[in-house]
This record gives sequence, structure tokens and C-alpha cells, in this order.
Amino acid sequence: MEFSGAVVDVDGTVVRGDDPIPGAPTGYRRLREAGVETLFVSNNPTKAPPAYVDRLGAAGYDVGADRVFTAGSVTTRYLRERHADDDLLCIGESGLLDQFAAAGLSTTDSVEAADALVASIDREFDYDDLCTALWALERDIPFIGTDPDVVIPAPERDVPGSGAVINAIAGVAGREPDAVLGKPSDTAIEMVRERLPYPPEECLVVGDRLDTDIALGERAGMTSVLVRSGVTDEAALAASDIDPDHVIDHLGEIDRVLG
Repeated sequence: MEFSGAVVDVDGTVVRGDDPIPGAPTGYRRLREAGVETLFVSNNPTKAPPAYVDRLGAAGYDVGADRVFTAGSVTTRYLRERHADDDLLCIGESGLLDQFAAAGLSTTDSVEAADALVASIDREFDYDDLCTALWALERDIPFIGTDPDVVIPAPERDVPGSGAVINAIAGVAGREPDAVLGKPSDTAIEMVRERLPYPPEECLVVGDRLDTDIALGERAGMTSVLVRSGVTDEAALAASDIDPDHVIDHLGEIDRVLG
């Protein structure tokens, strides 16, 4: 099989923190040399694509802003399509709010005025935020999460991600989100297909997480490649119902897939 496109995860796949994962830059260059069009897709909702161009560039990956999108991009698109005129109560970081503002979306701090609740990673998430979310959802407004990542790779060790905040709110409110964006959501798949307009069987999805990266590959009909350089260990792989097409130690071994 000759591949035309590849969705490549960021954290845990090509970088950990700001440092390149050993072998990954070589693997990325190999994809490019093989004529595979690459698209970096991150479930980090706090940064817009231009920030990733700088971060990836500093780590040795040459990429333009049109070759990157994030859970923030996916969430912004979803909200513009379905909640363009709503006042959004957001539990999240300033980077996410900046993306909403740039897209012309309206936000509010008022529990009573909110038309929808958006929950995301927030490193200052506290009891007051949990109360705010509970009171807002008591009004039966839509509940939207930016991405499902419960833990995310960090330079020293894994840390809680958006999924931890979303699950805490879901637990206290006694209801599941109406939508969770990022990978592997339908909106993310739509955005991938727009930017990699090839038959699914000609596309790879490479990442370190079974329930987002590999699940996206399964749902989109693309060839999935799990790298062991991030959050998934052998025990998690063995216990999962999600079965990647290929498993490699790091992106530098991508030749085993390309042939």
C-alpha cells in the first residue's frame, strides 16, 4: 500500500514538552520523503495552530499553520456551526477563550445568562468552578467538552487533561456531555478529510493514545499506527478493545509501515 496522507499526533508522538521524542524527527522526514502529506492534529485545546508552528519548528519539524489543527480548532468550528449566537460559559484557559473571541463567539461569566457550558483543561480548576458548572447545568443547557483526554504527556510525567475536568463536572451534574470534541469526534474527522482529500485507505493515523488517535483511525477507515512513546503501555494495549493496525516503539520506525 502506498500512502498519500498521514494524521500525526503531537504530544507523546513527536514531542514531549518542547523536546523532540528520540527518533521522531527522522520518522517525520521519512514520511515527507515518501511523498506522504502530513497533518498534525493535537487534542490540546489551549493553543491555536500558529503556536504549534513555532513549537514544532523549534523541535525540528518544518510545518505551516495550514498543516495543523487542535481540539481548540475543532471546538471552535463546532460552536460556530451550532452555537454561533449563544452566550458560552467556559471553564477553560485563556488560550481557548482567545480562540473563541477570534472566531466571533460570545462568552459570559453569568450562570443565569449562559446558553451553553463549555468545559476544558484548566490548571486553576477549583471548587468554585465546579459549583458554577453545576448551577449552569441545572438549567439544562447544552454541555460541551473540548476533548476527552483524561491525562496528557508532560515533560516529567503525565498530568490531568480536559477529560479530568469534564468528568468531574459530569459526575457532580449527573449527566454526560452532549458532545466531546477533539479526536475522535465527527467534527475532527470532517476536518481531517477536508485537509487530506484522499481515499481513507491511503491515509495513516499515527499517535500514542488508543481512545483518541487509534479510535479516529478506526472511525475514519484509515490505517492506524500506535507509538509506544506516549501514554499507552503494553498493559493498556492488551486490555483495550481498540486494536491498532500497527504498533511501533516511536515514529522513527515508520518505515515498518511504509514498507
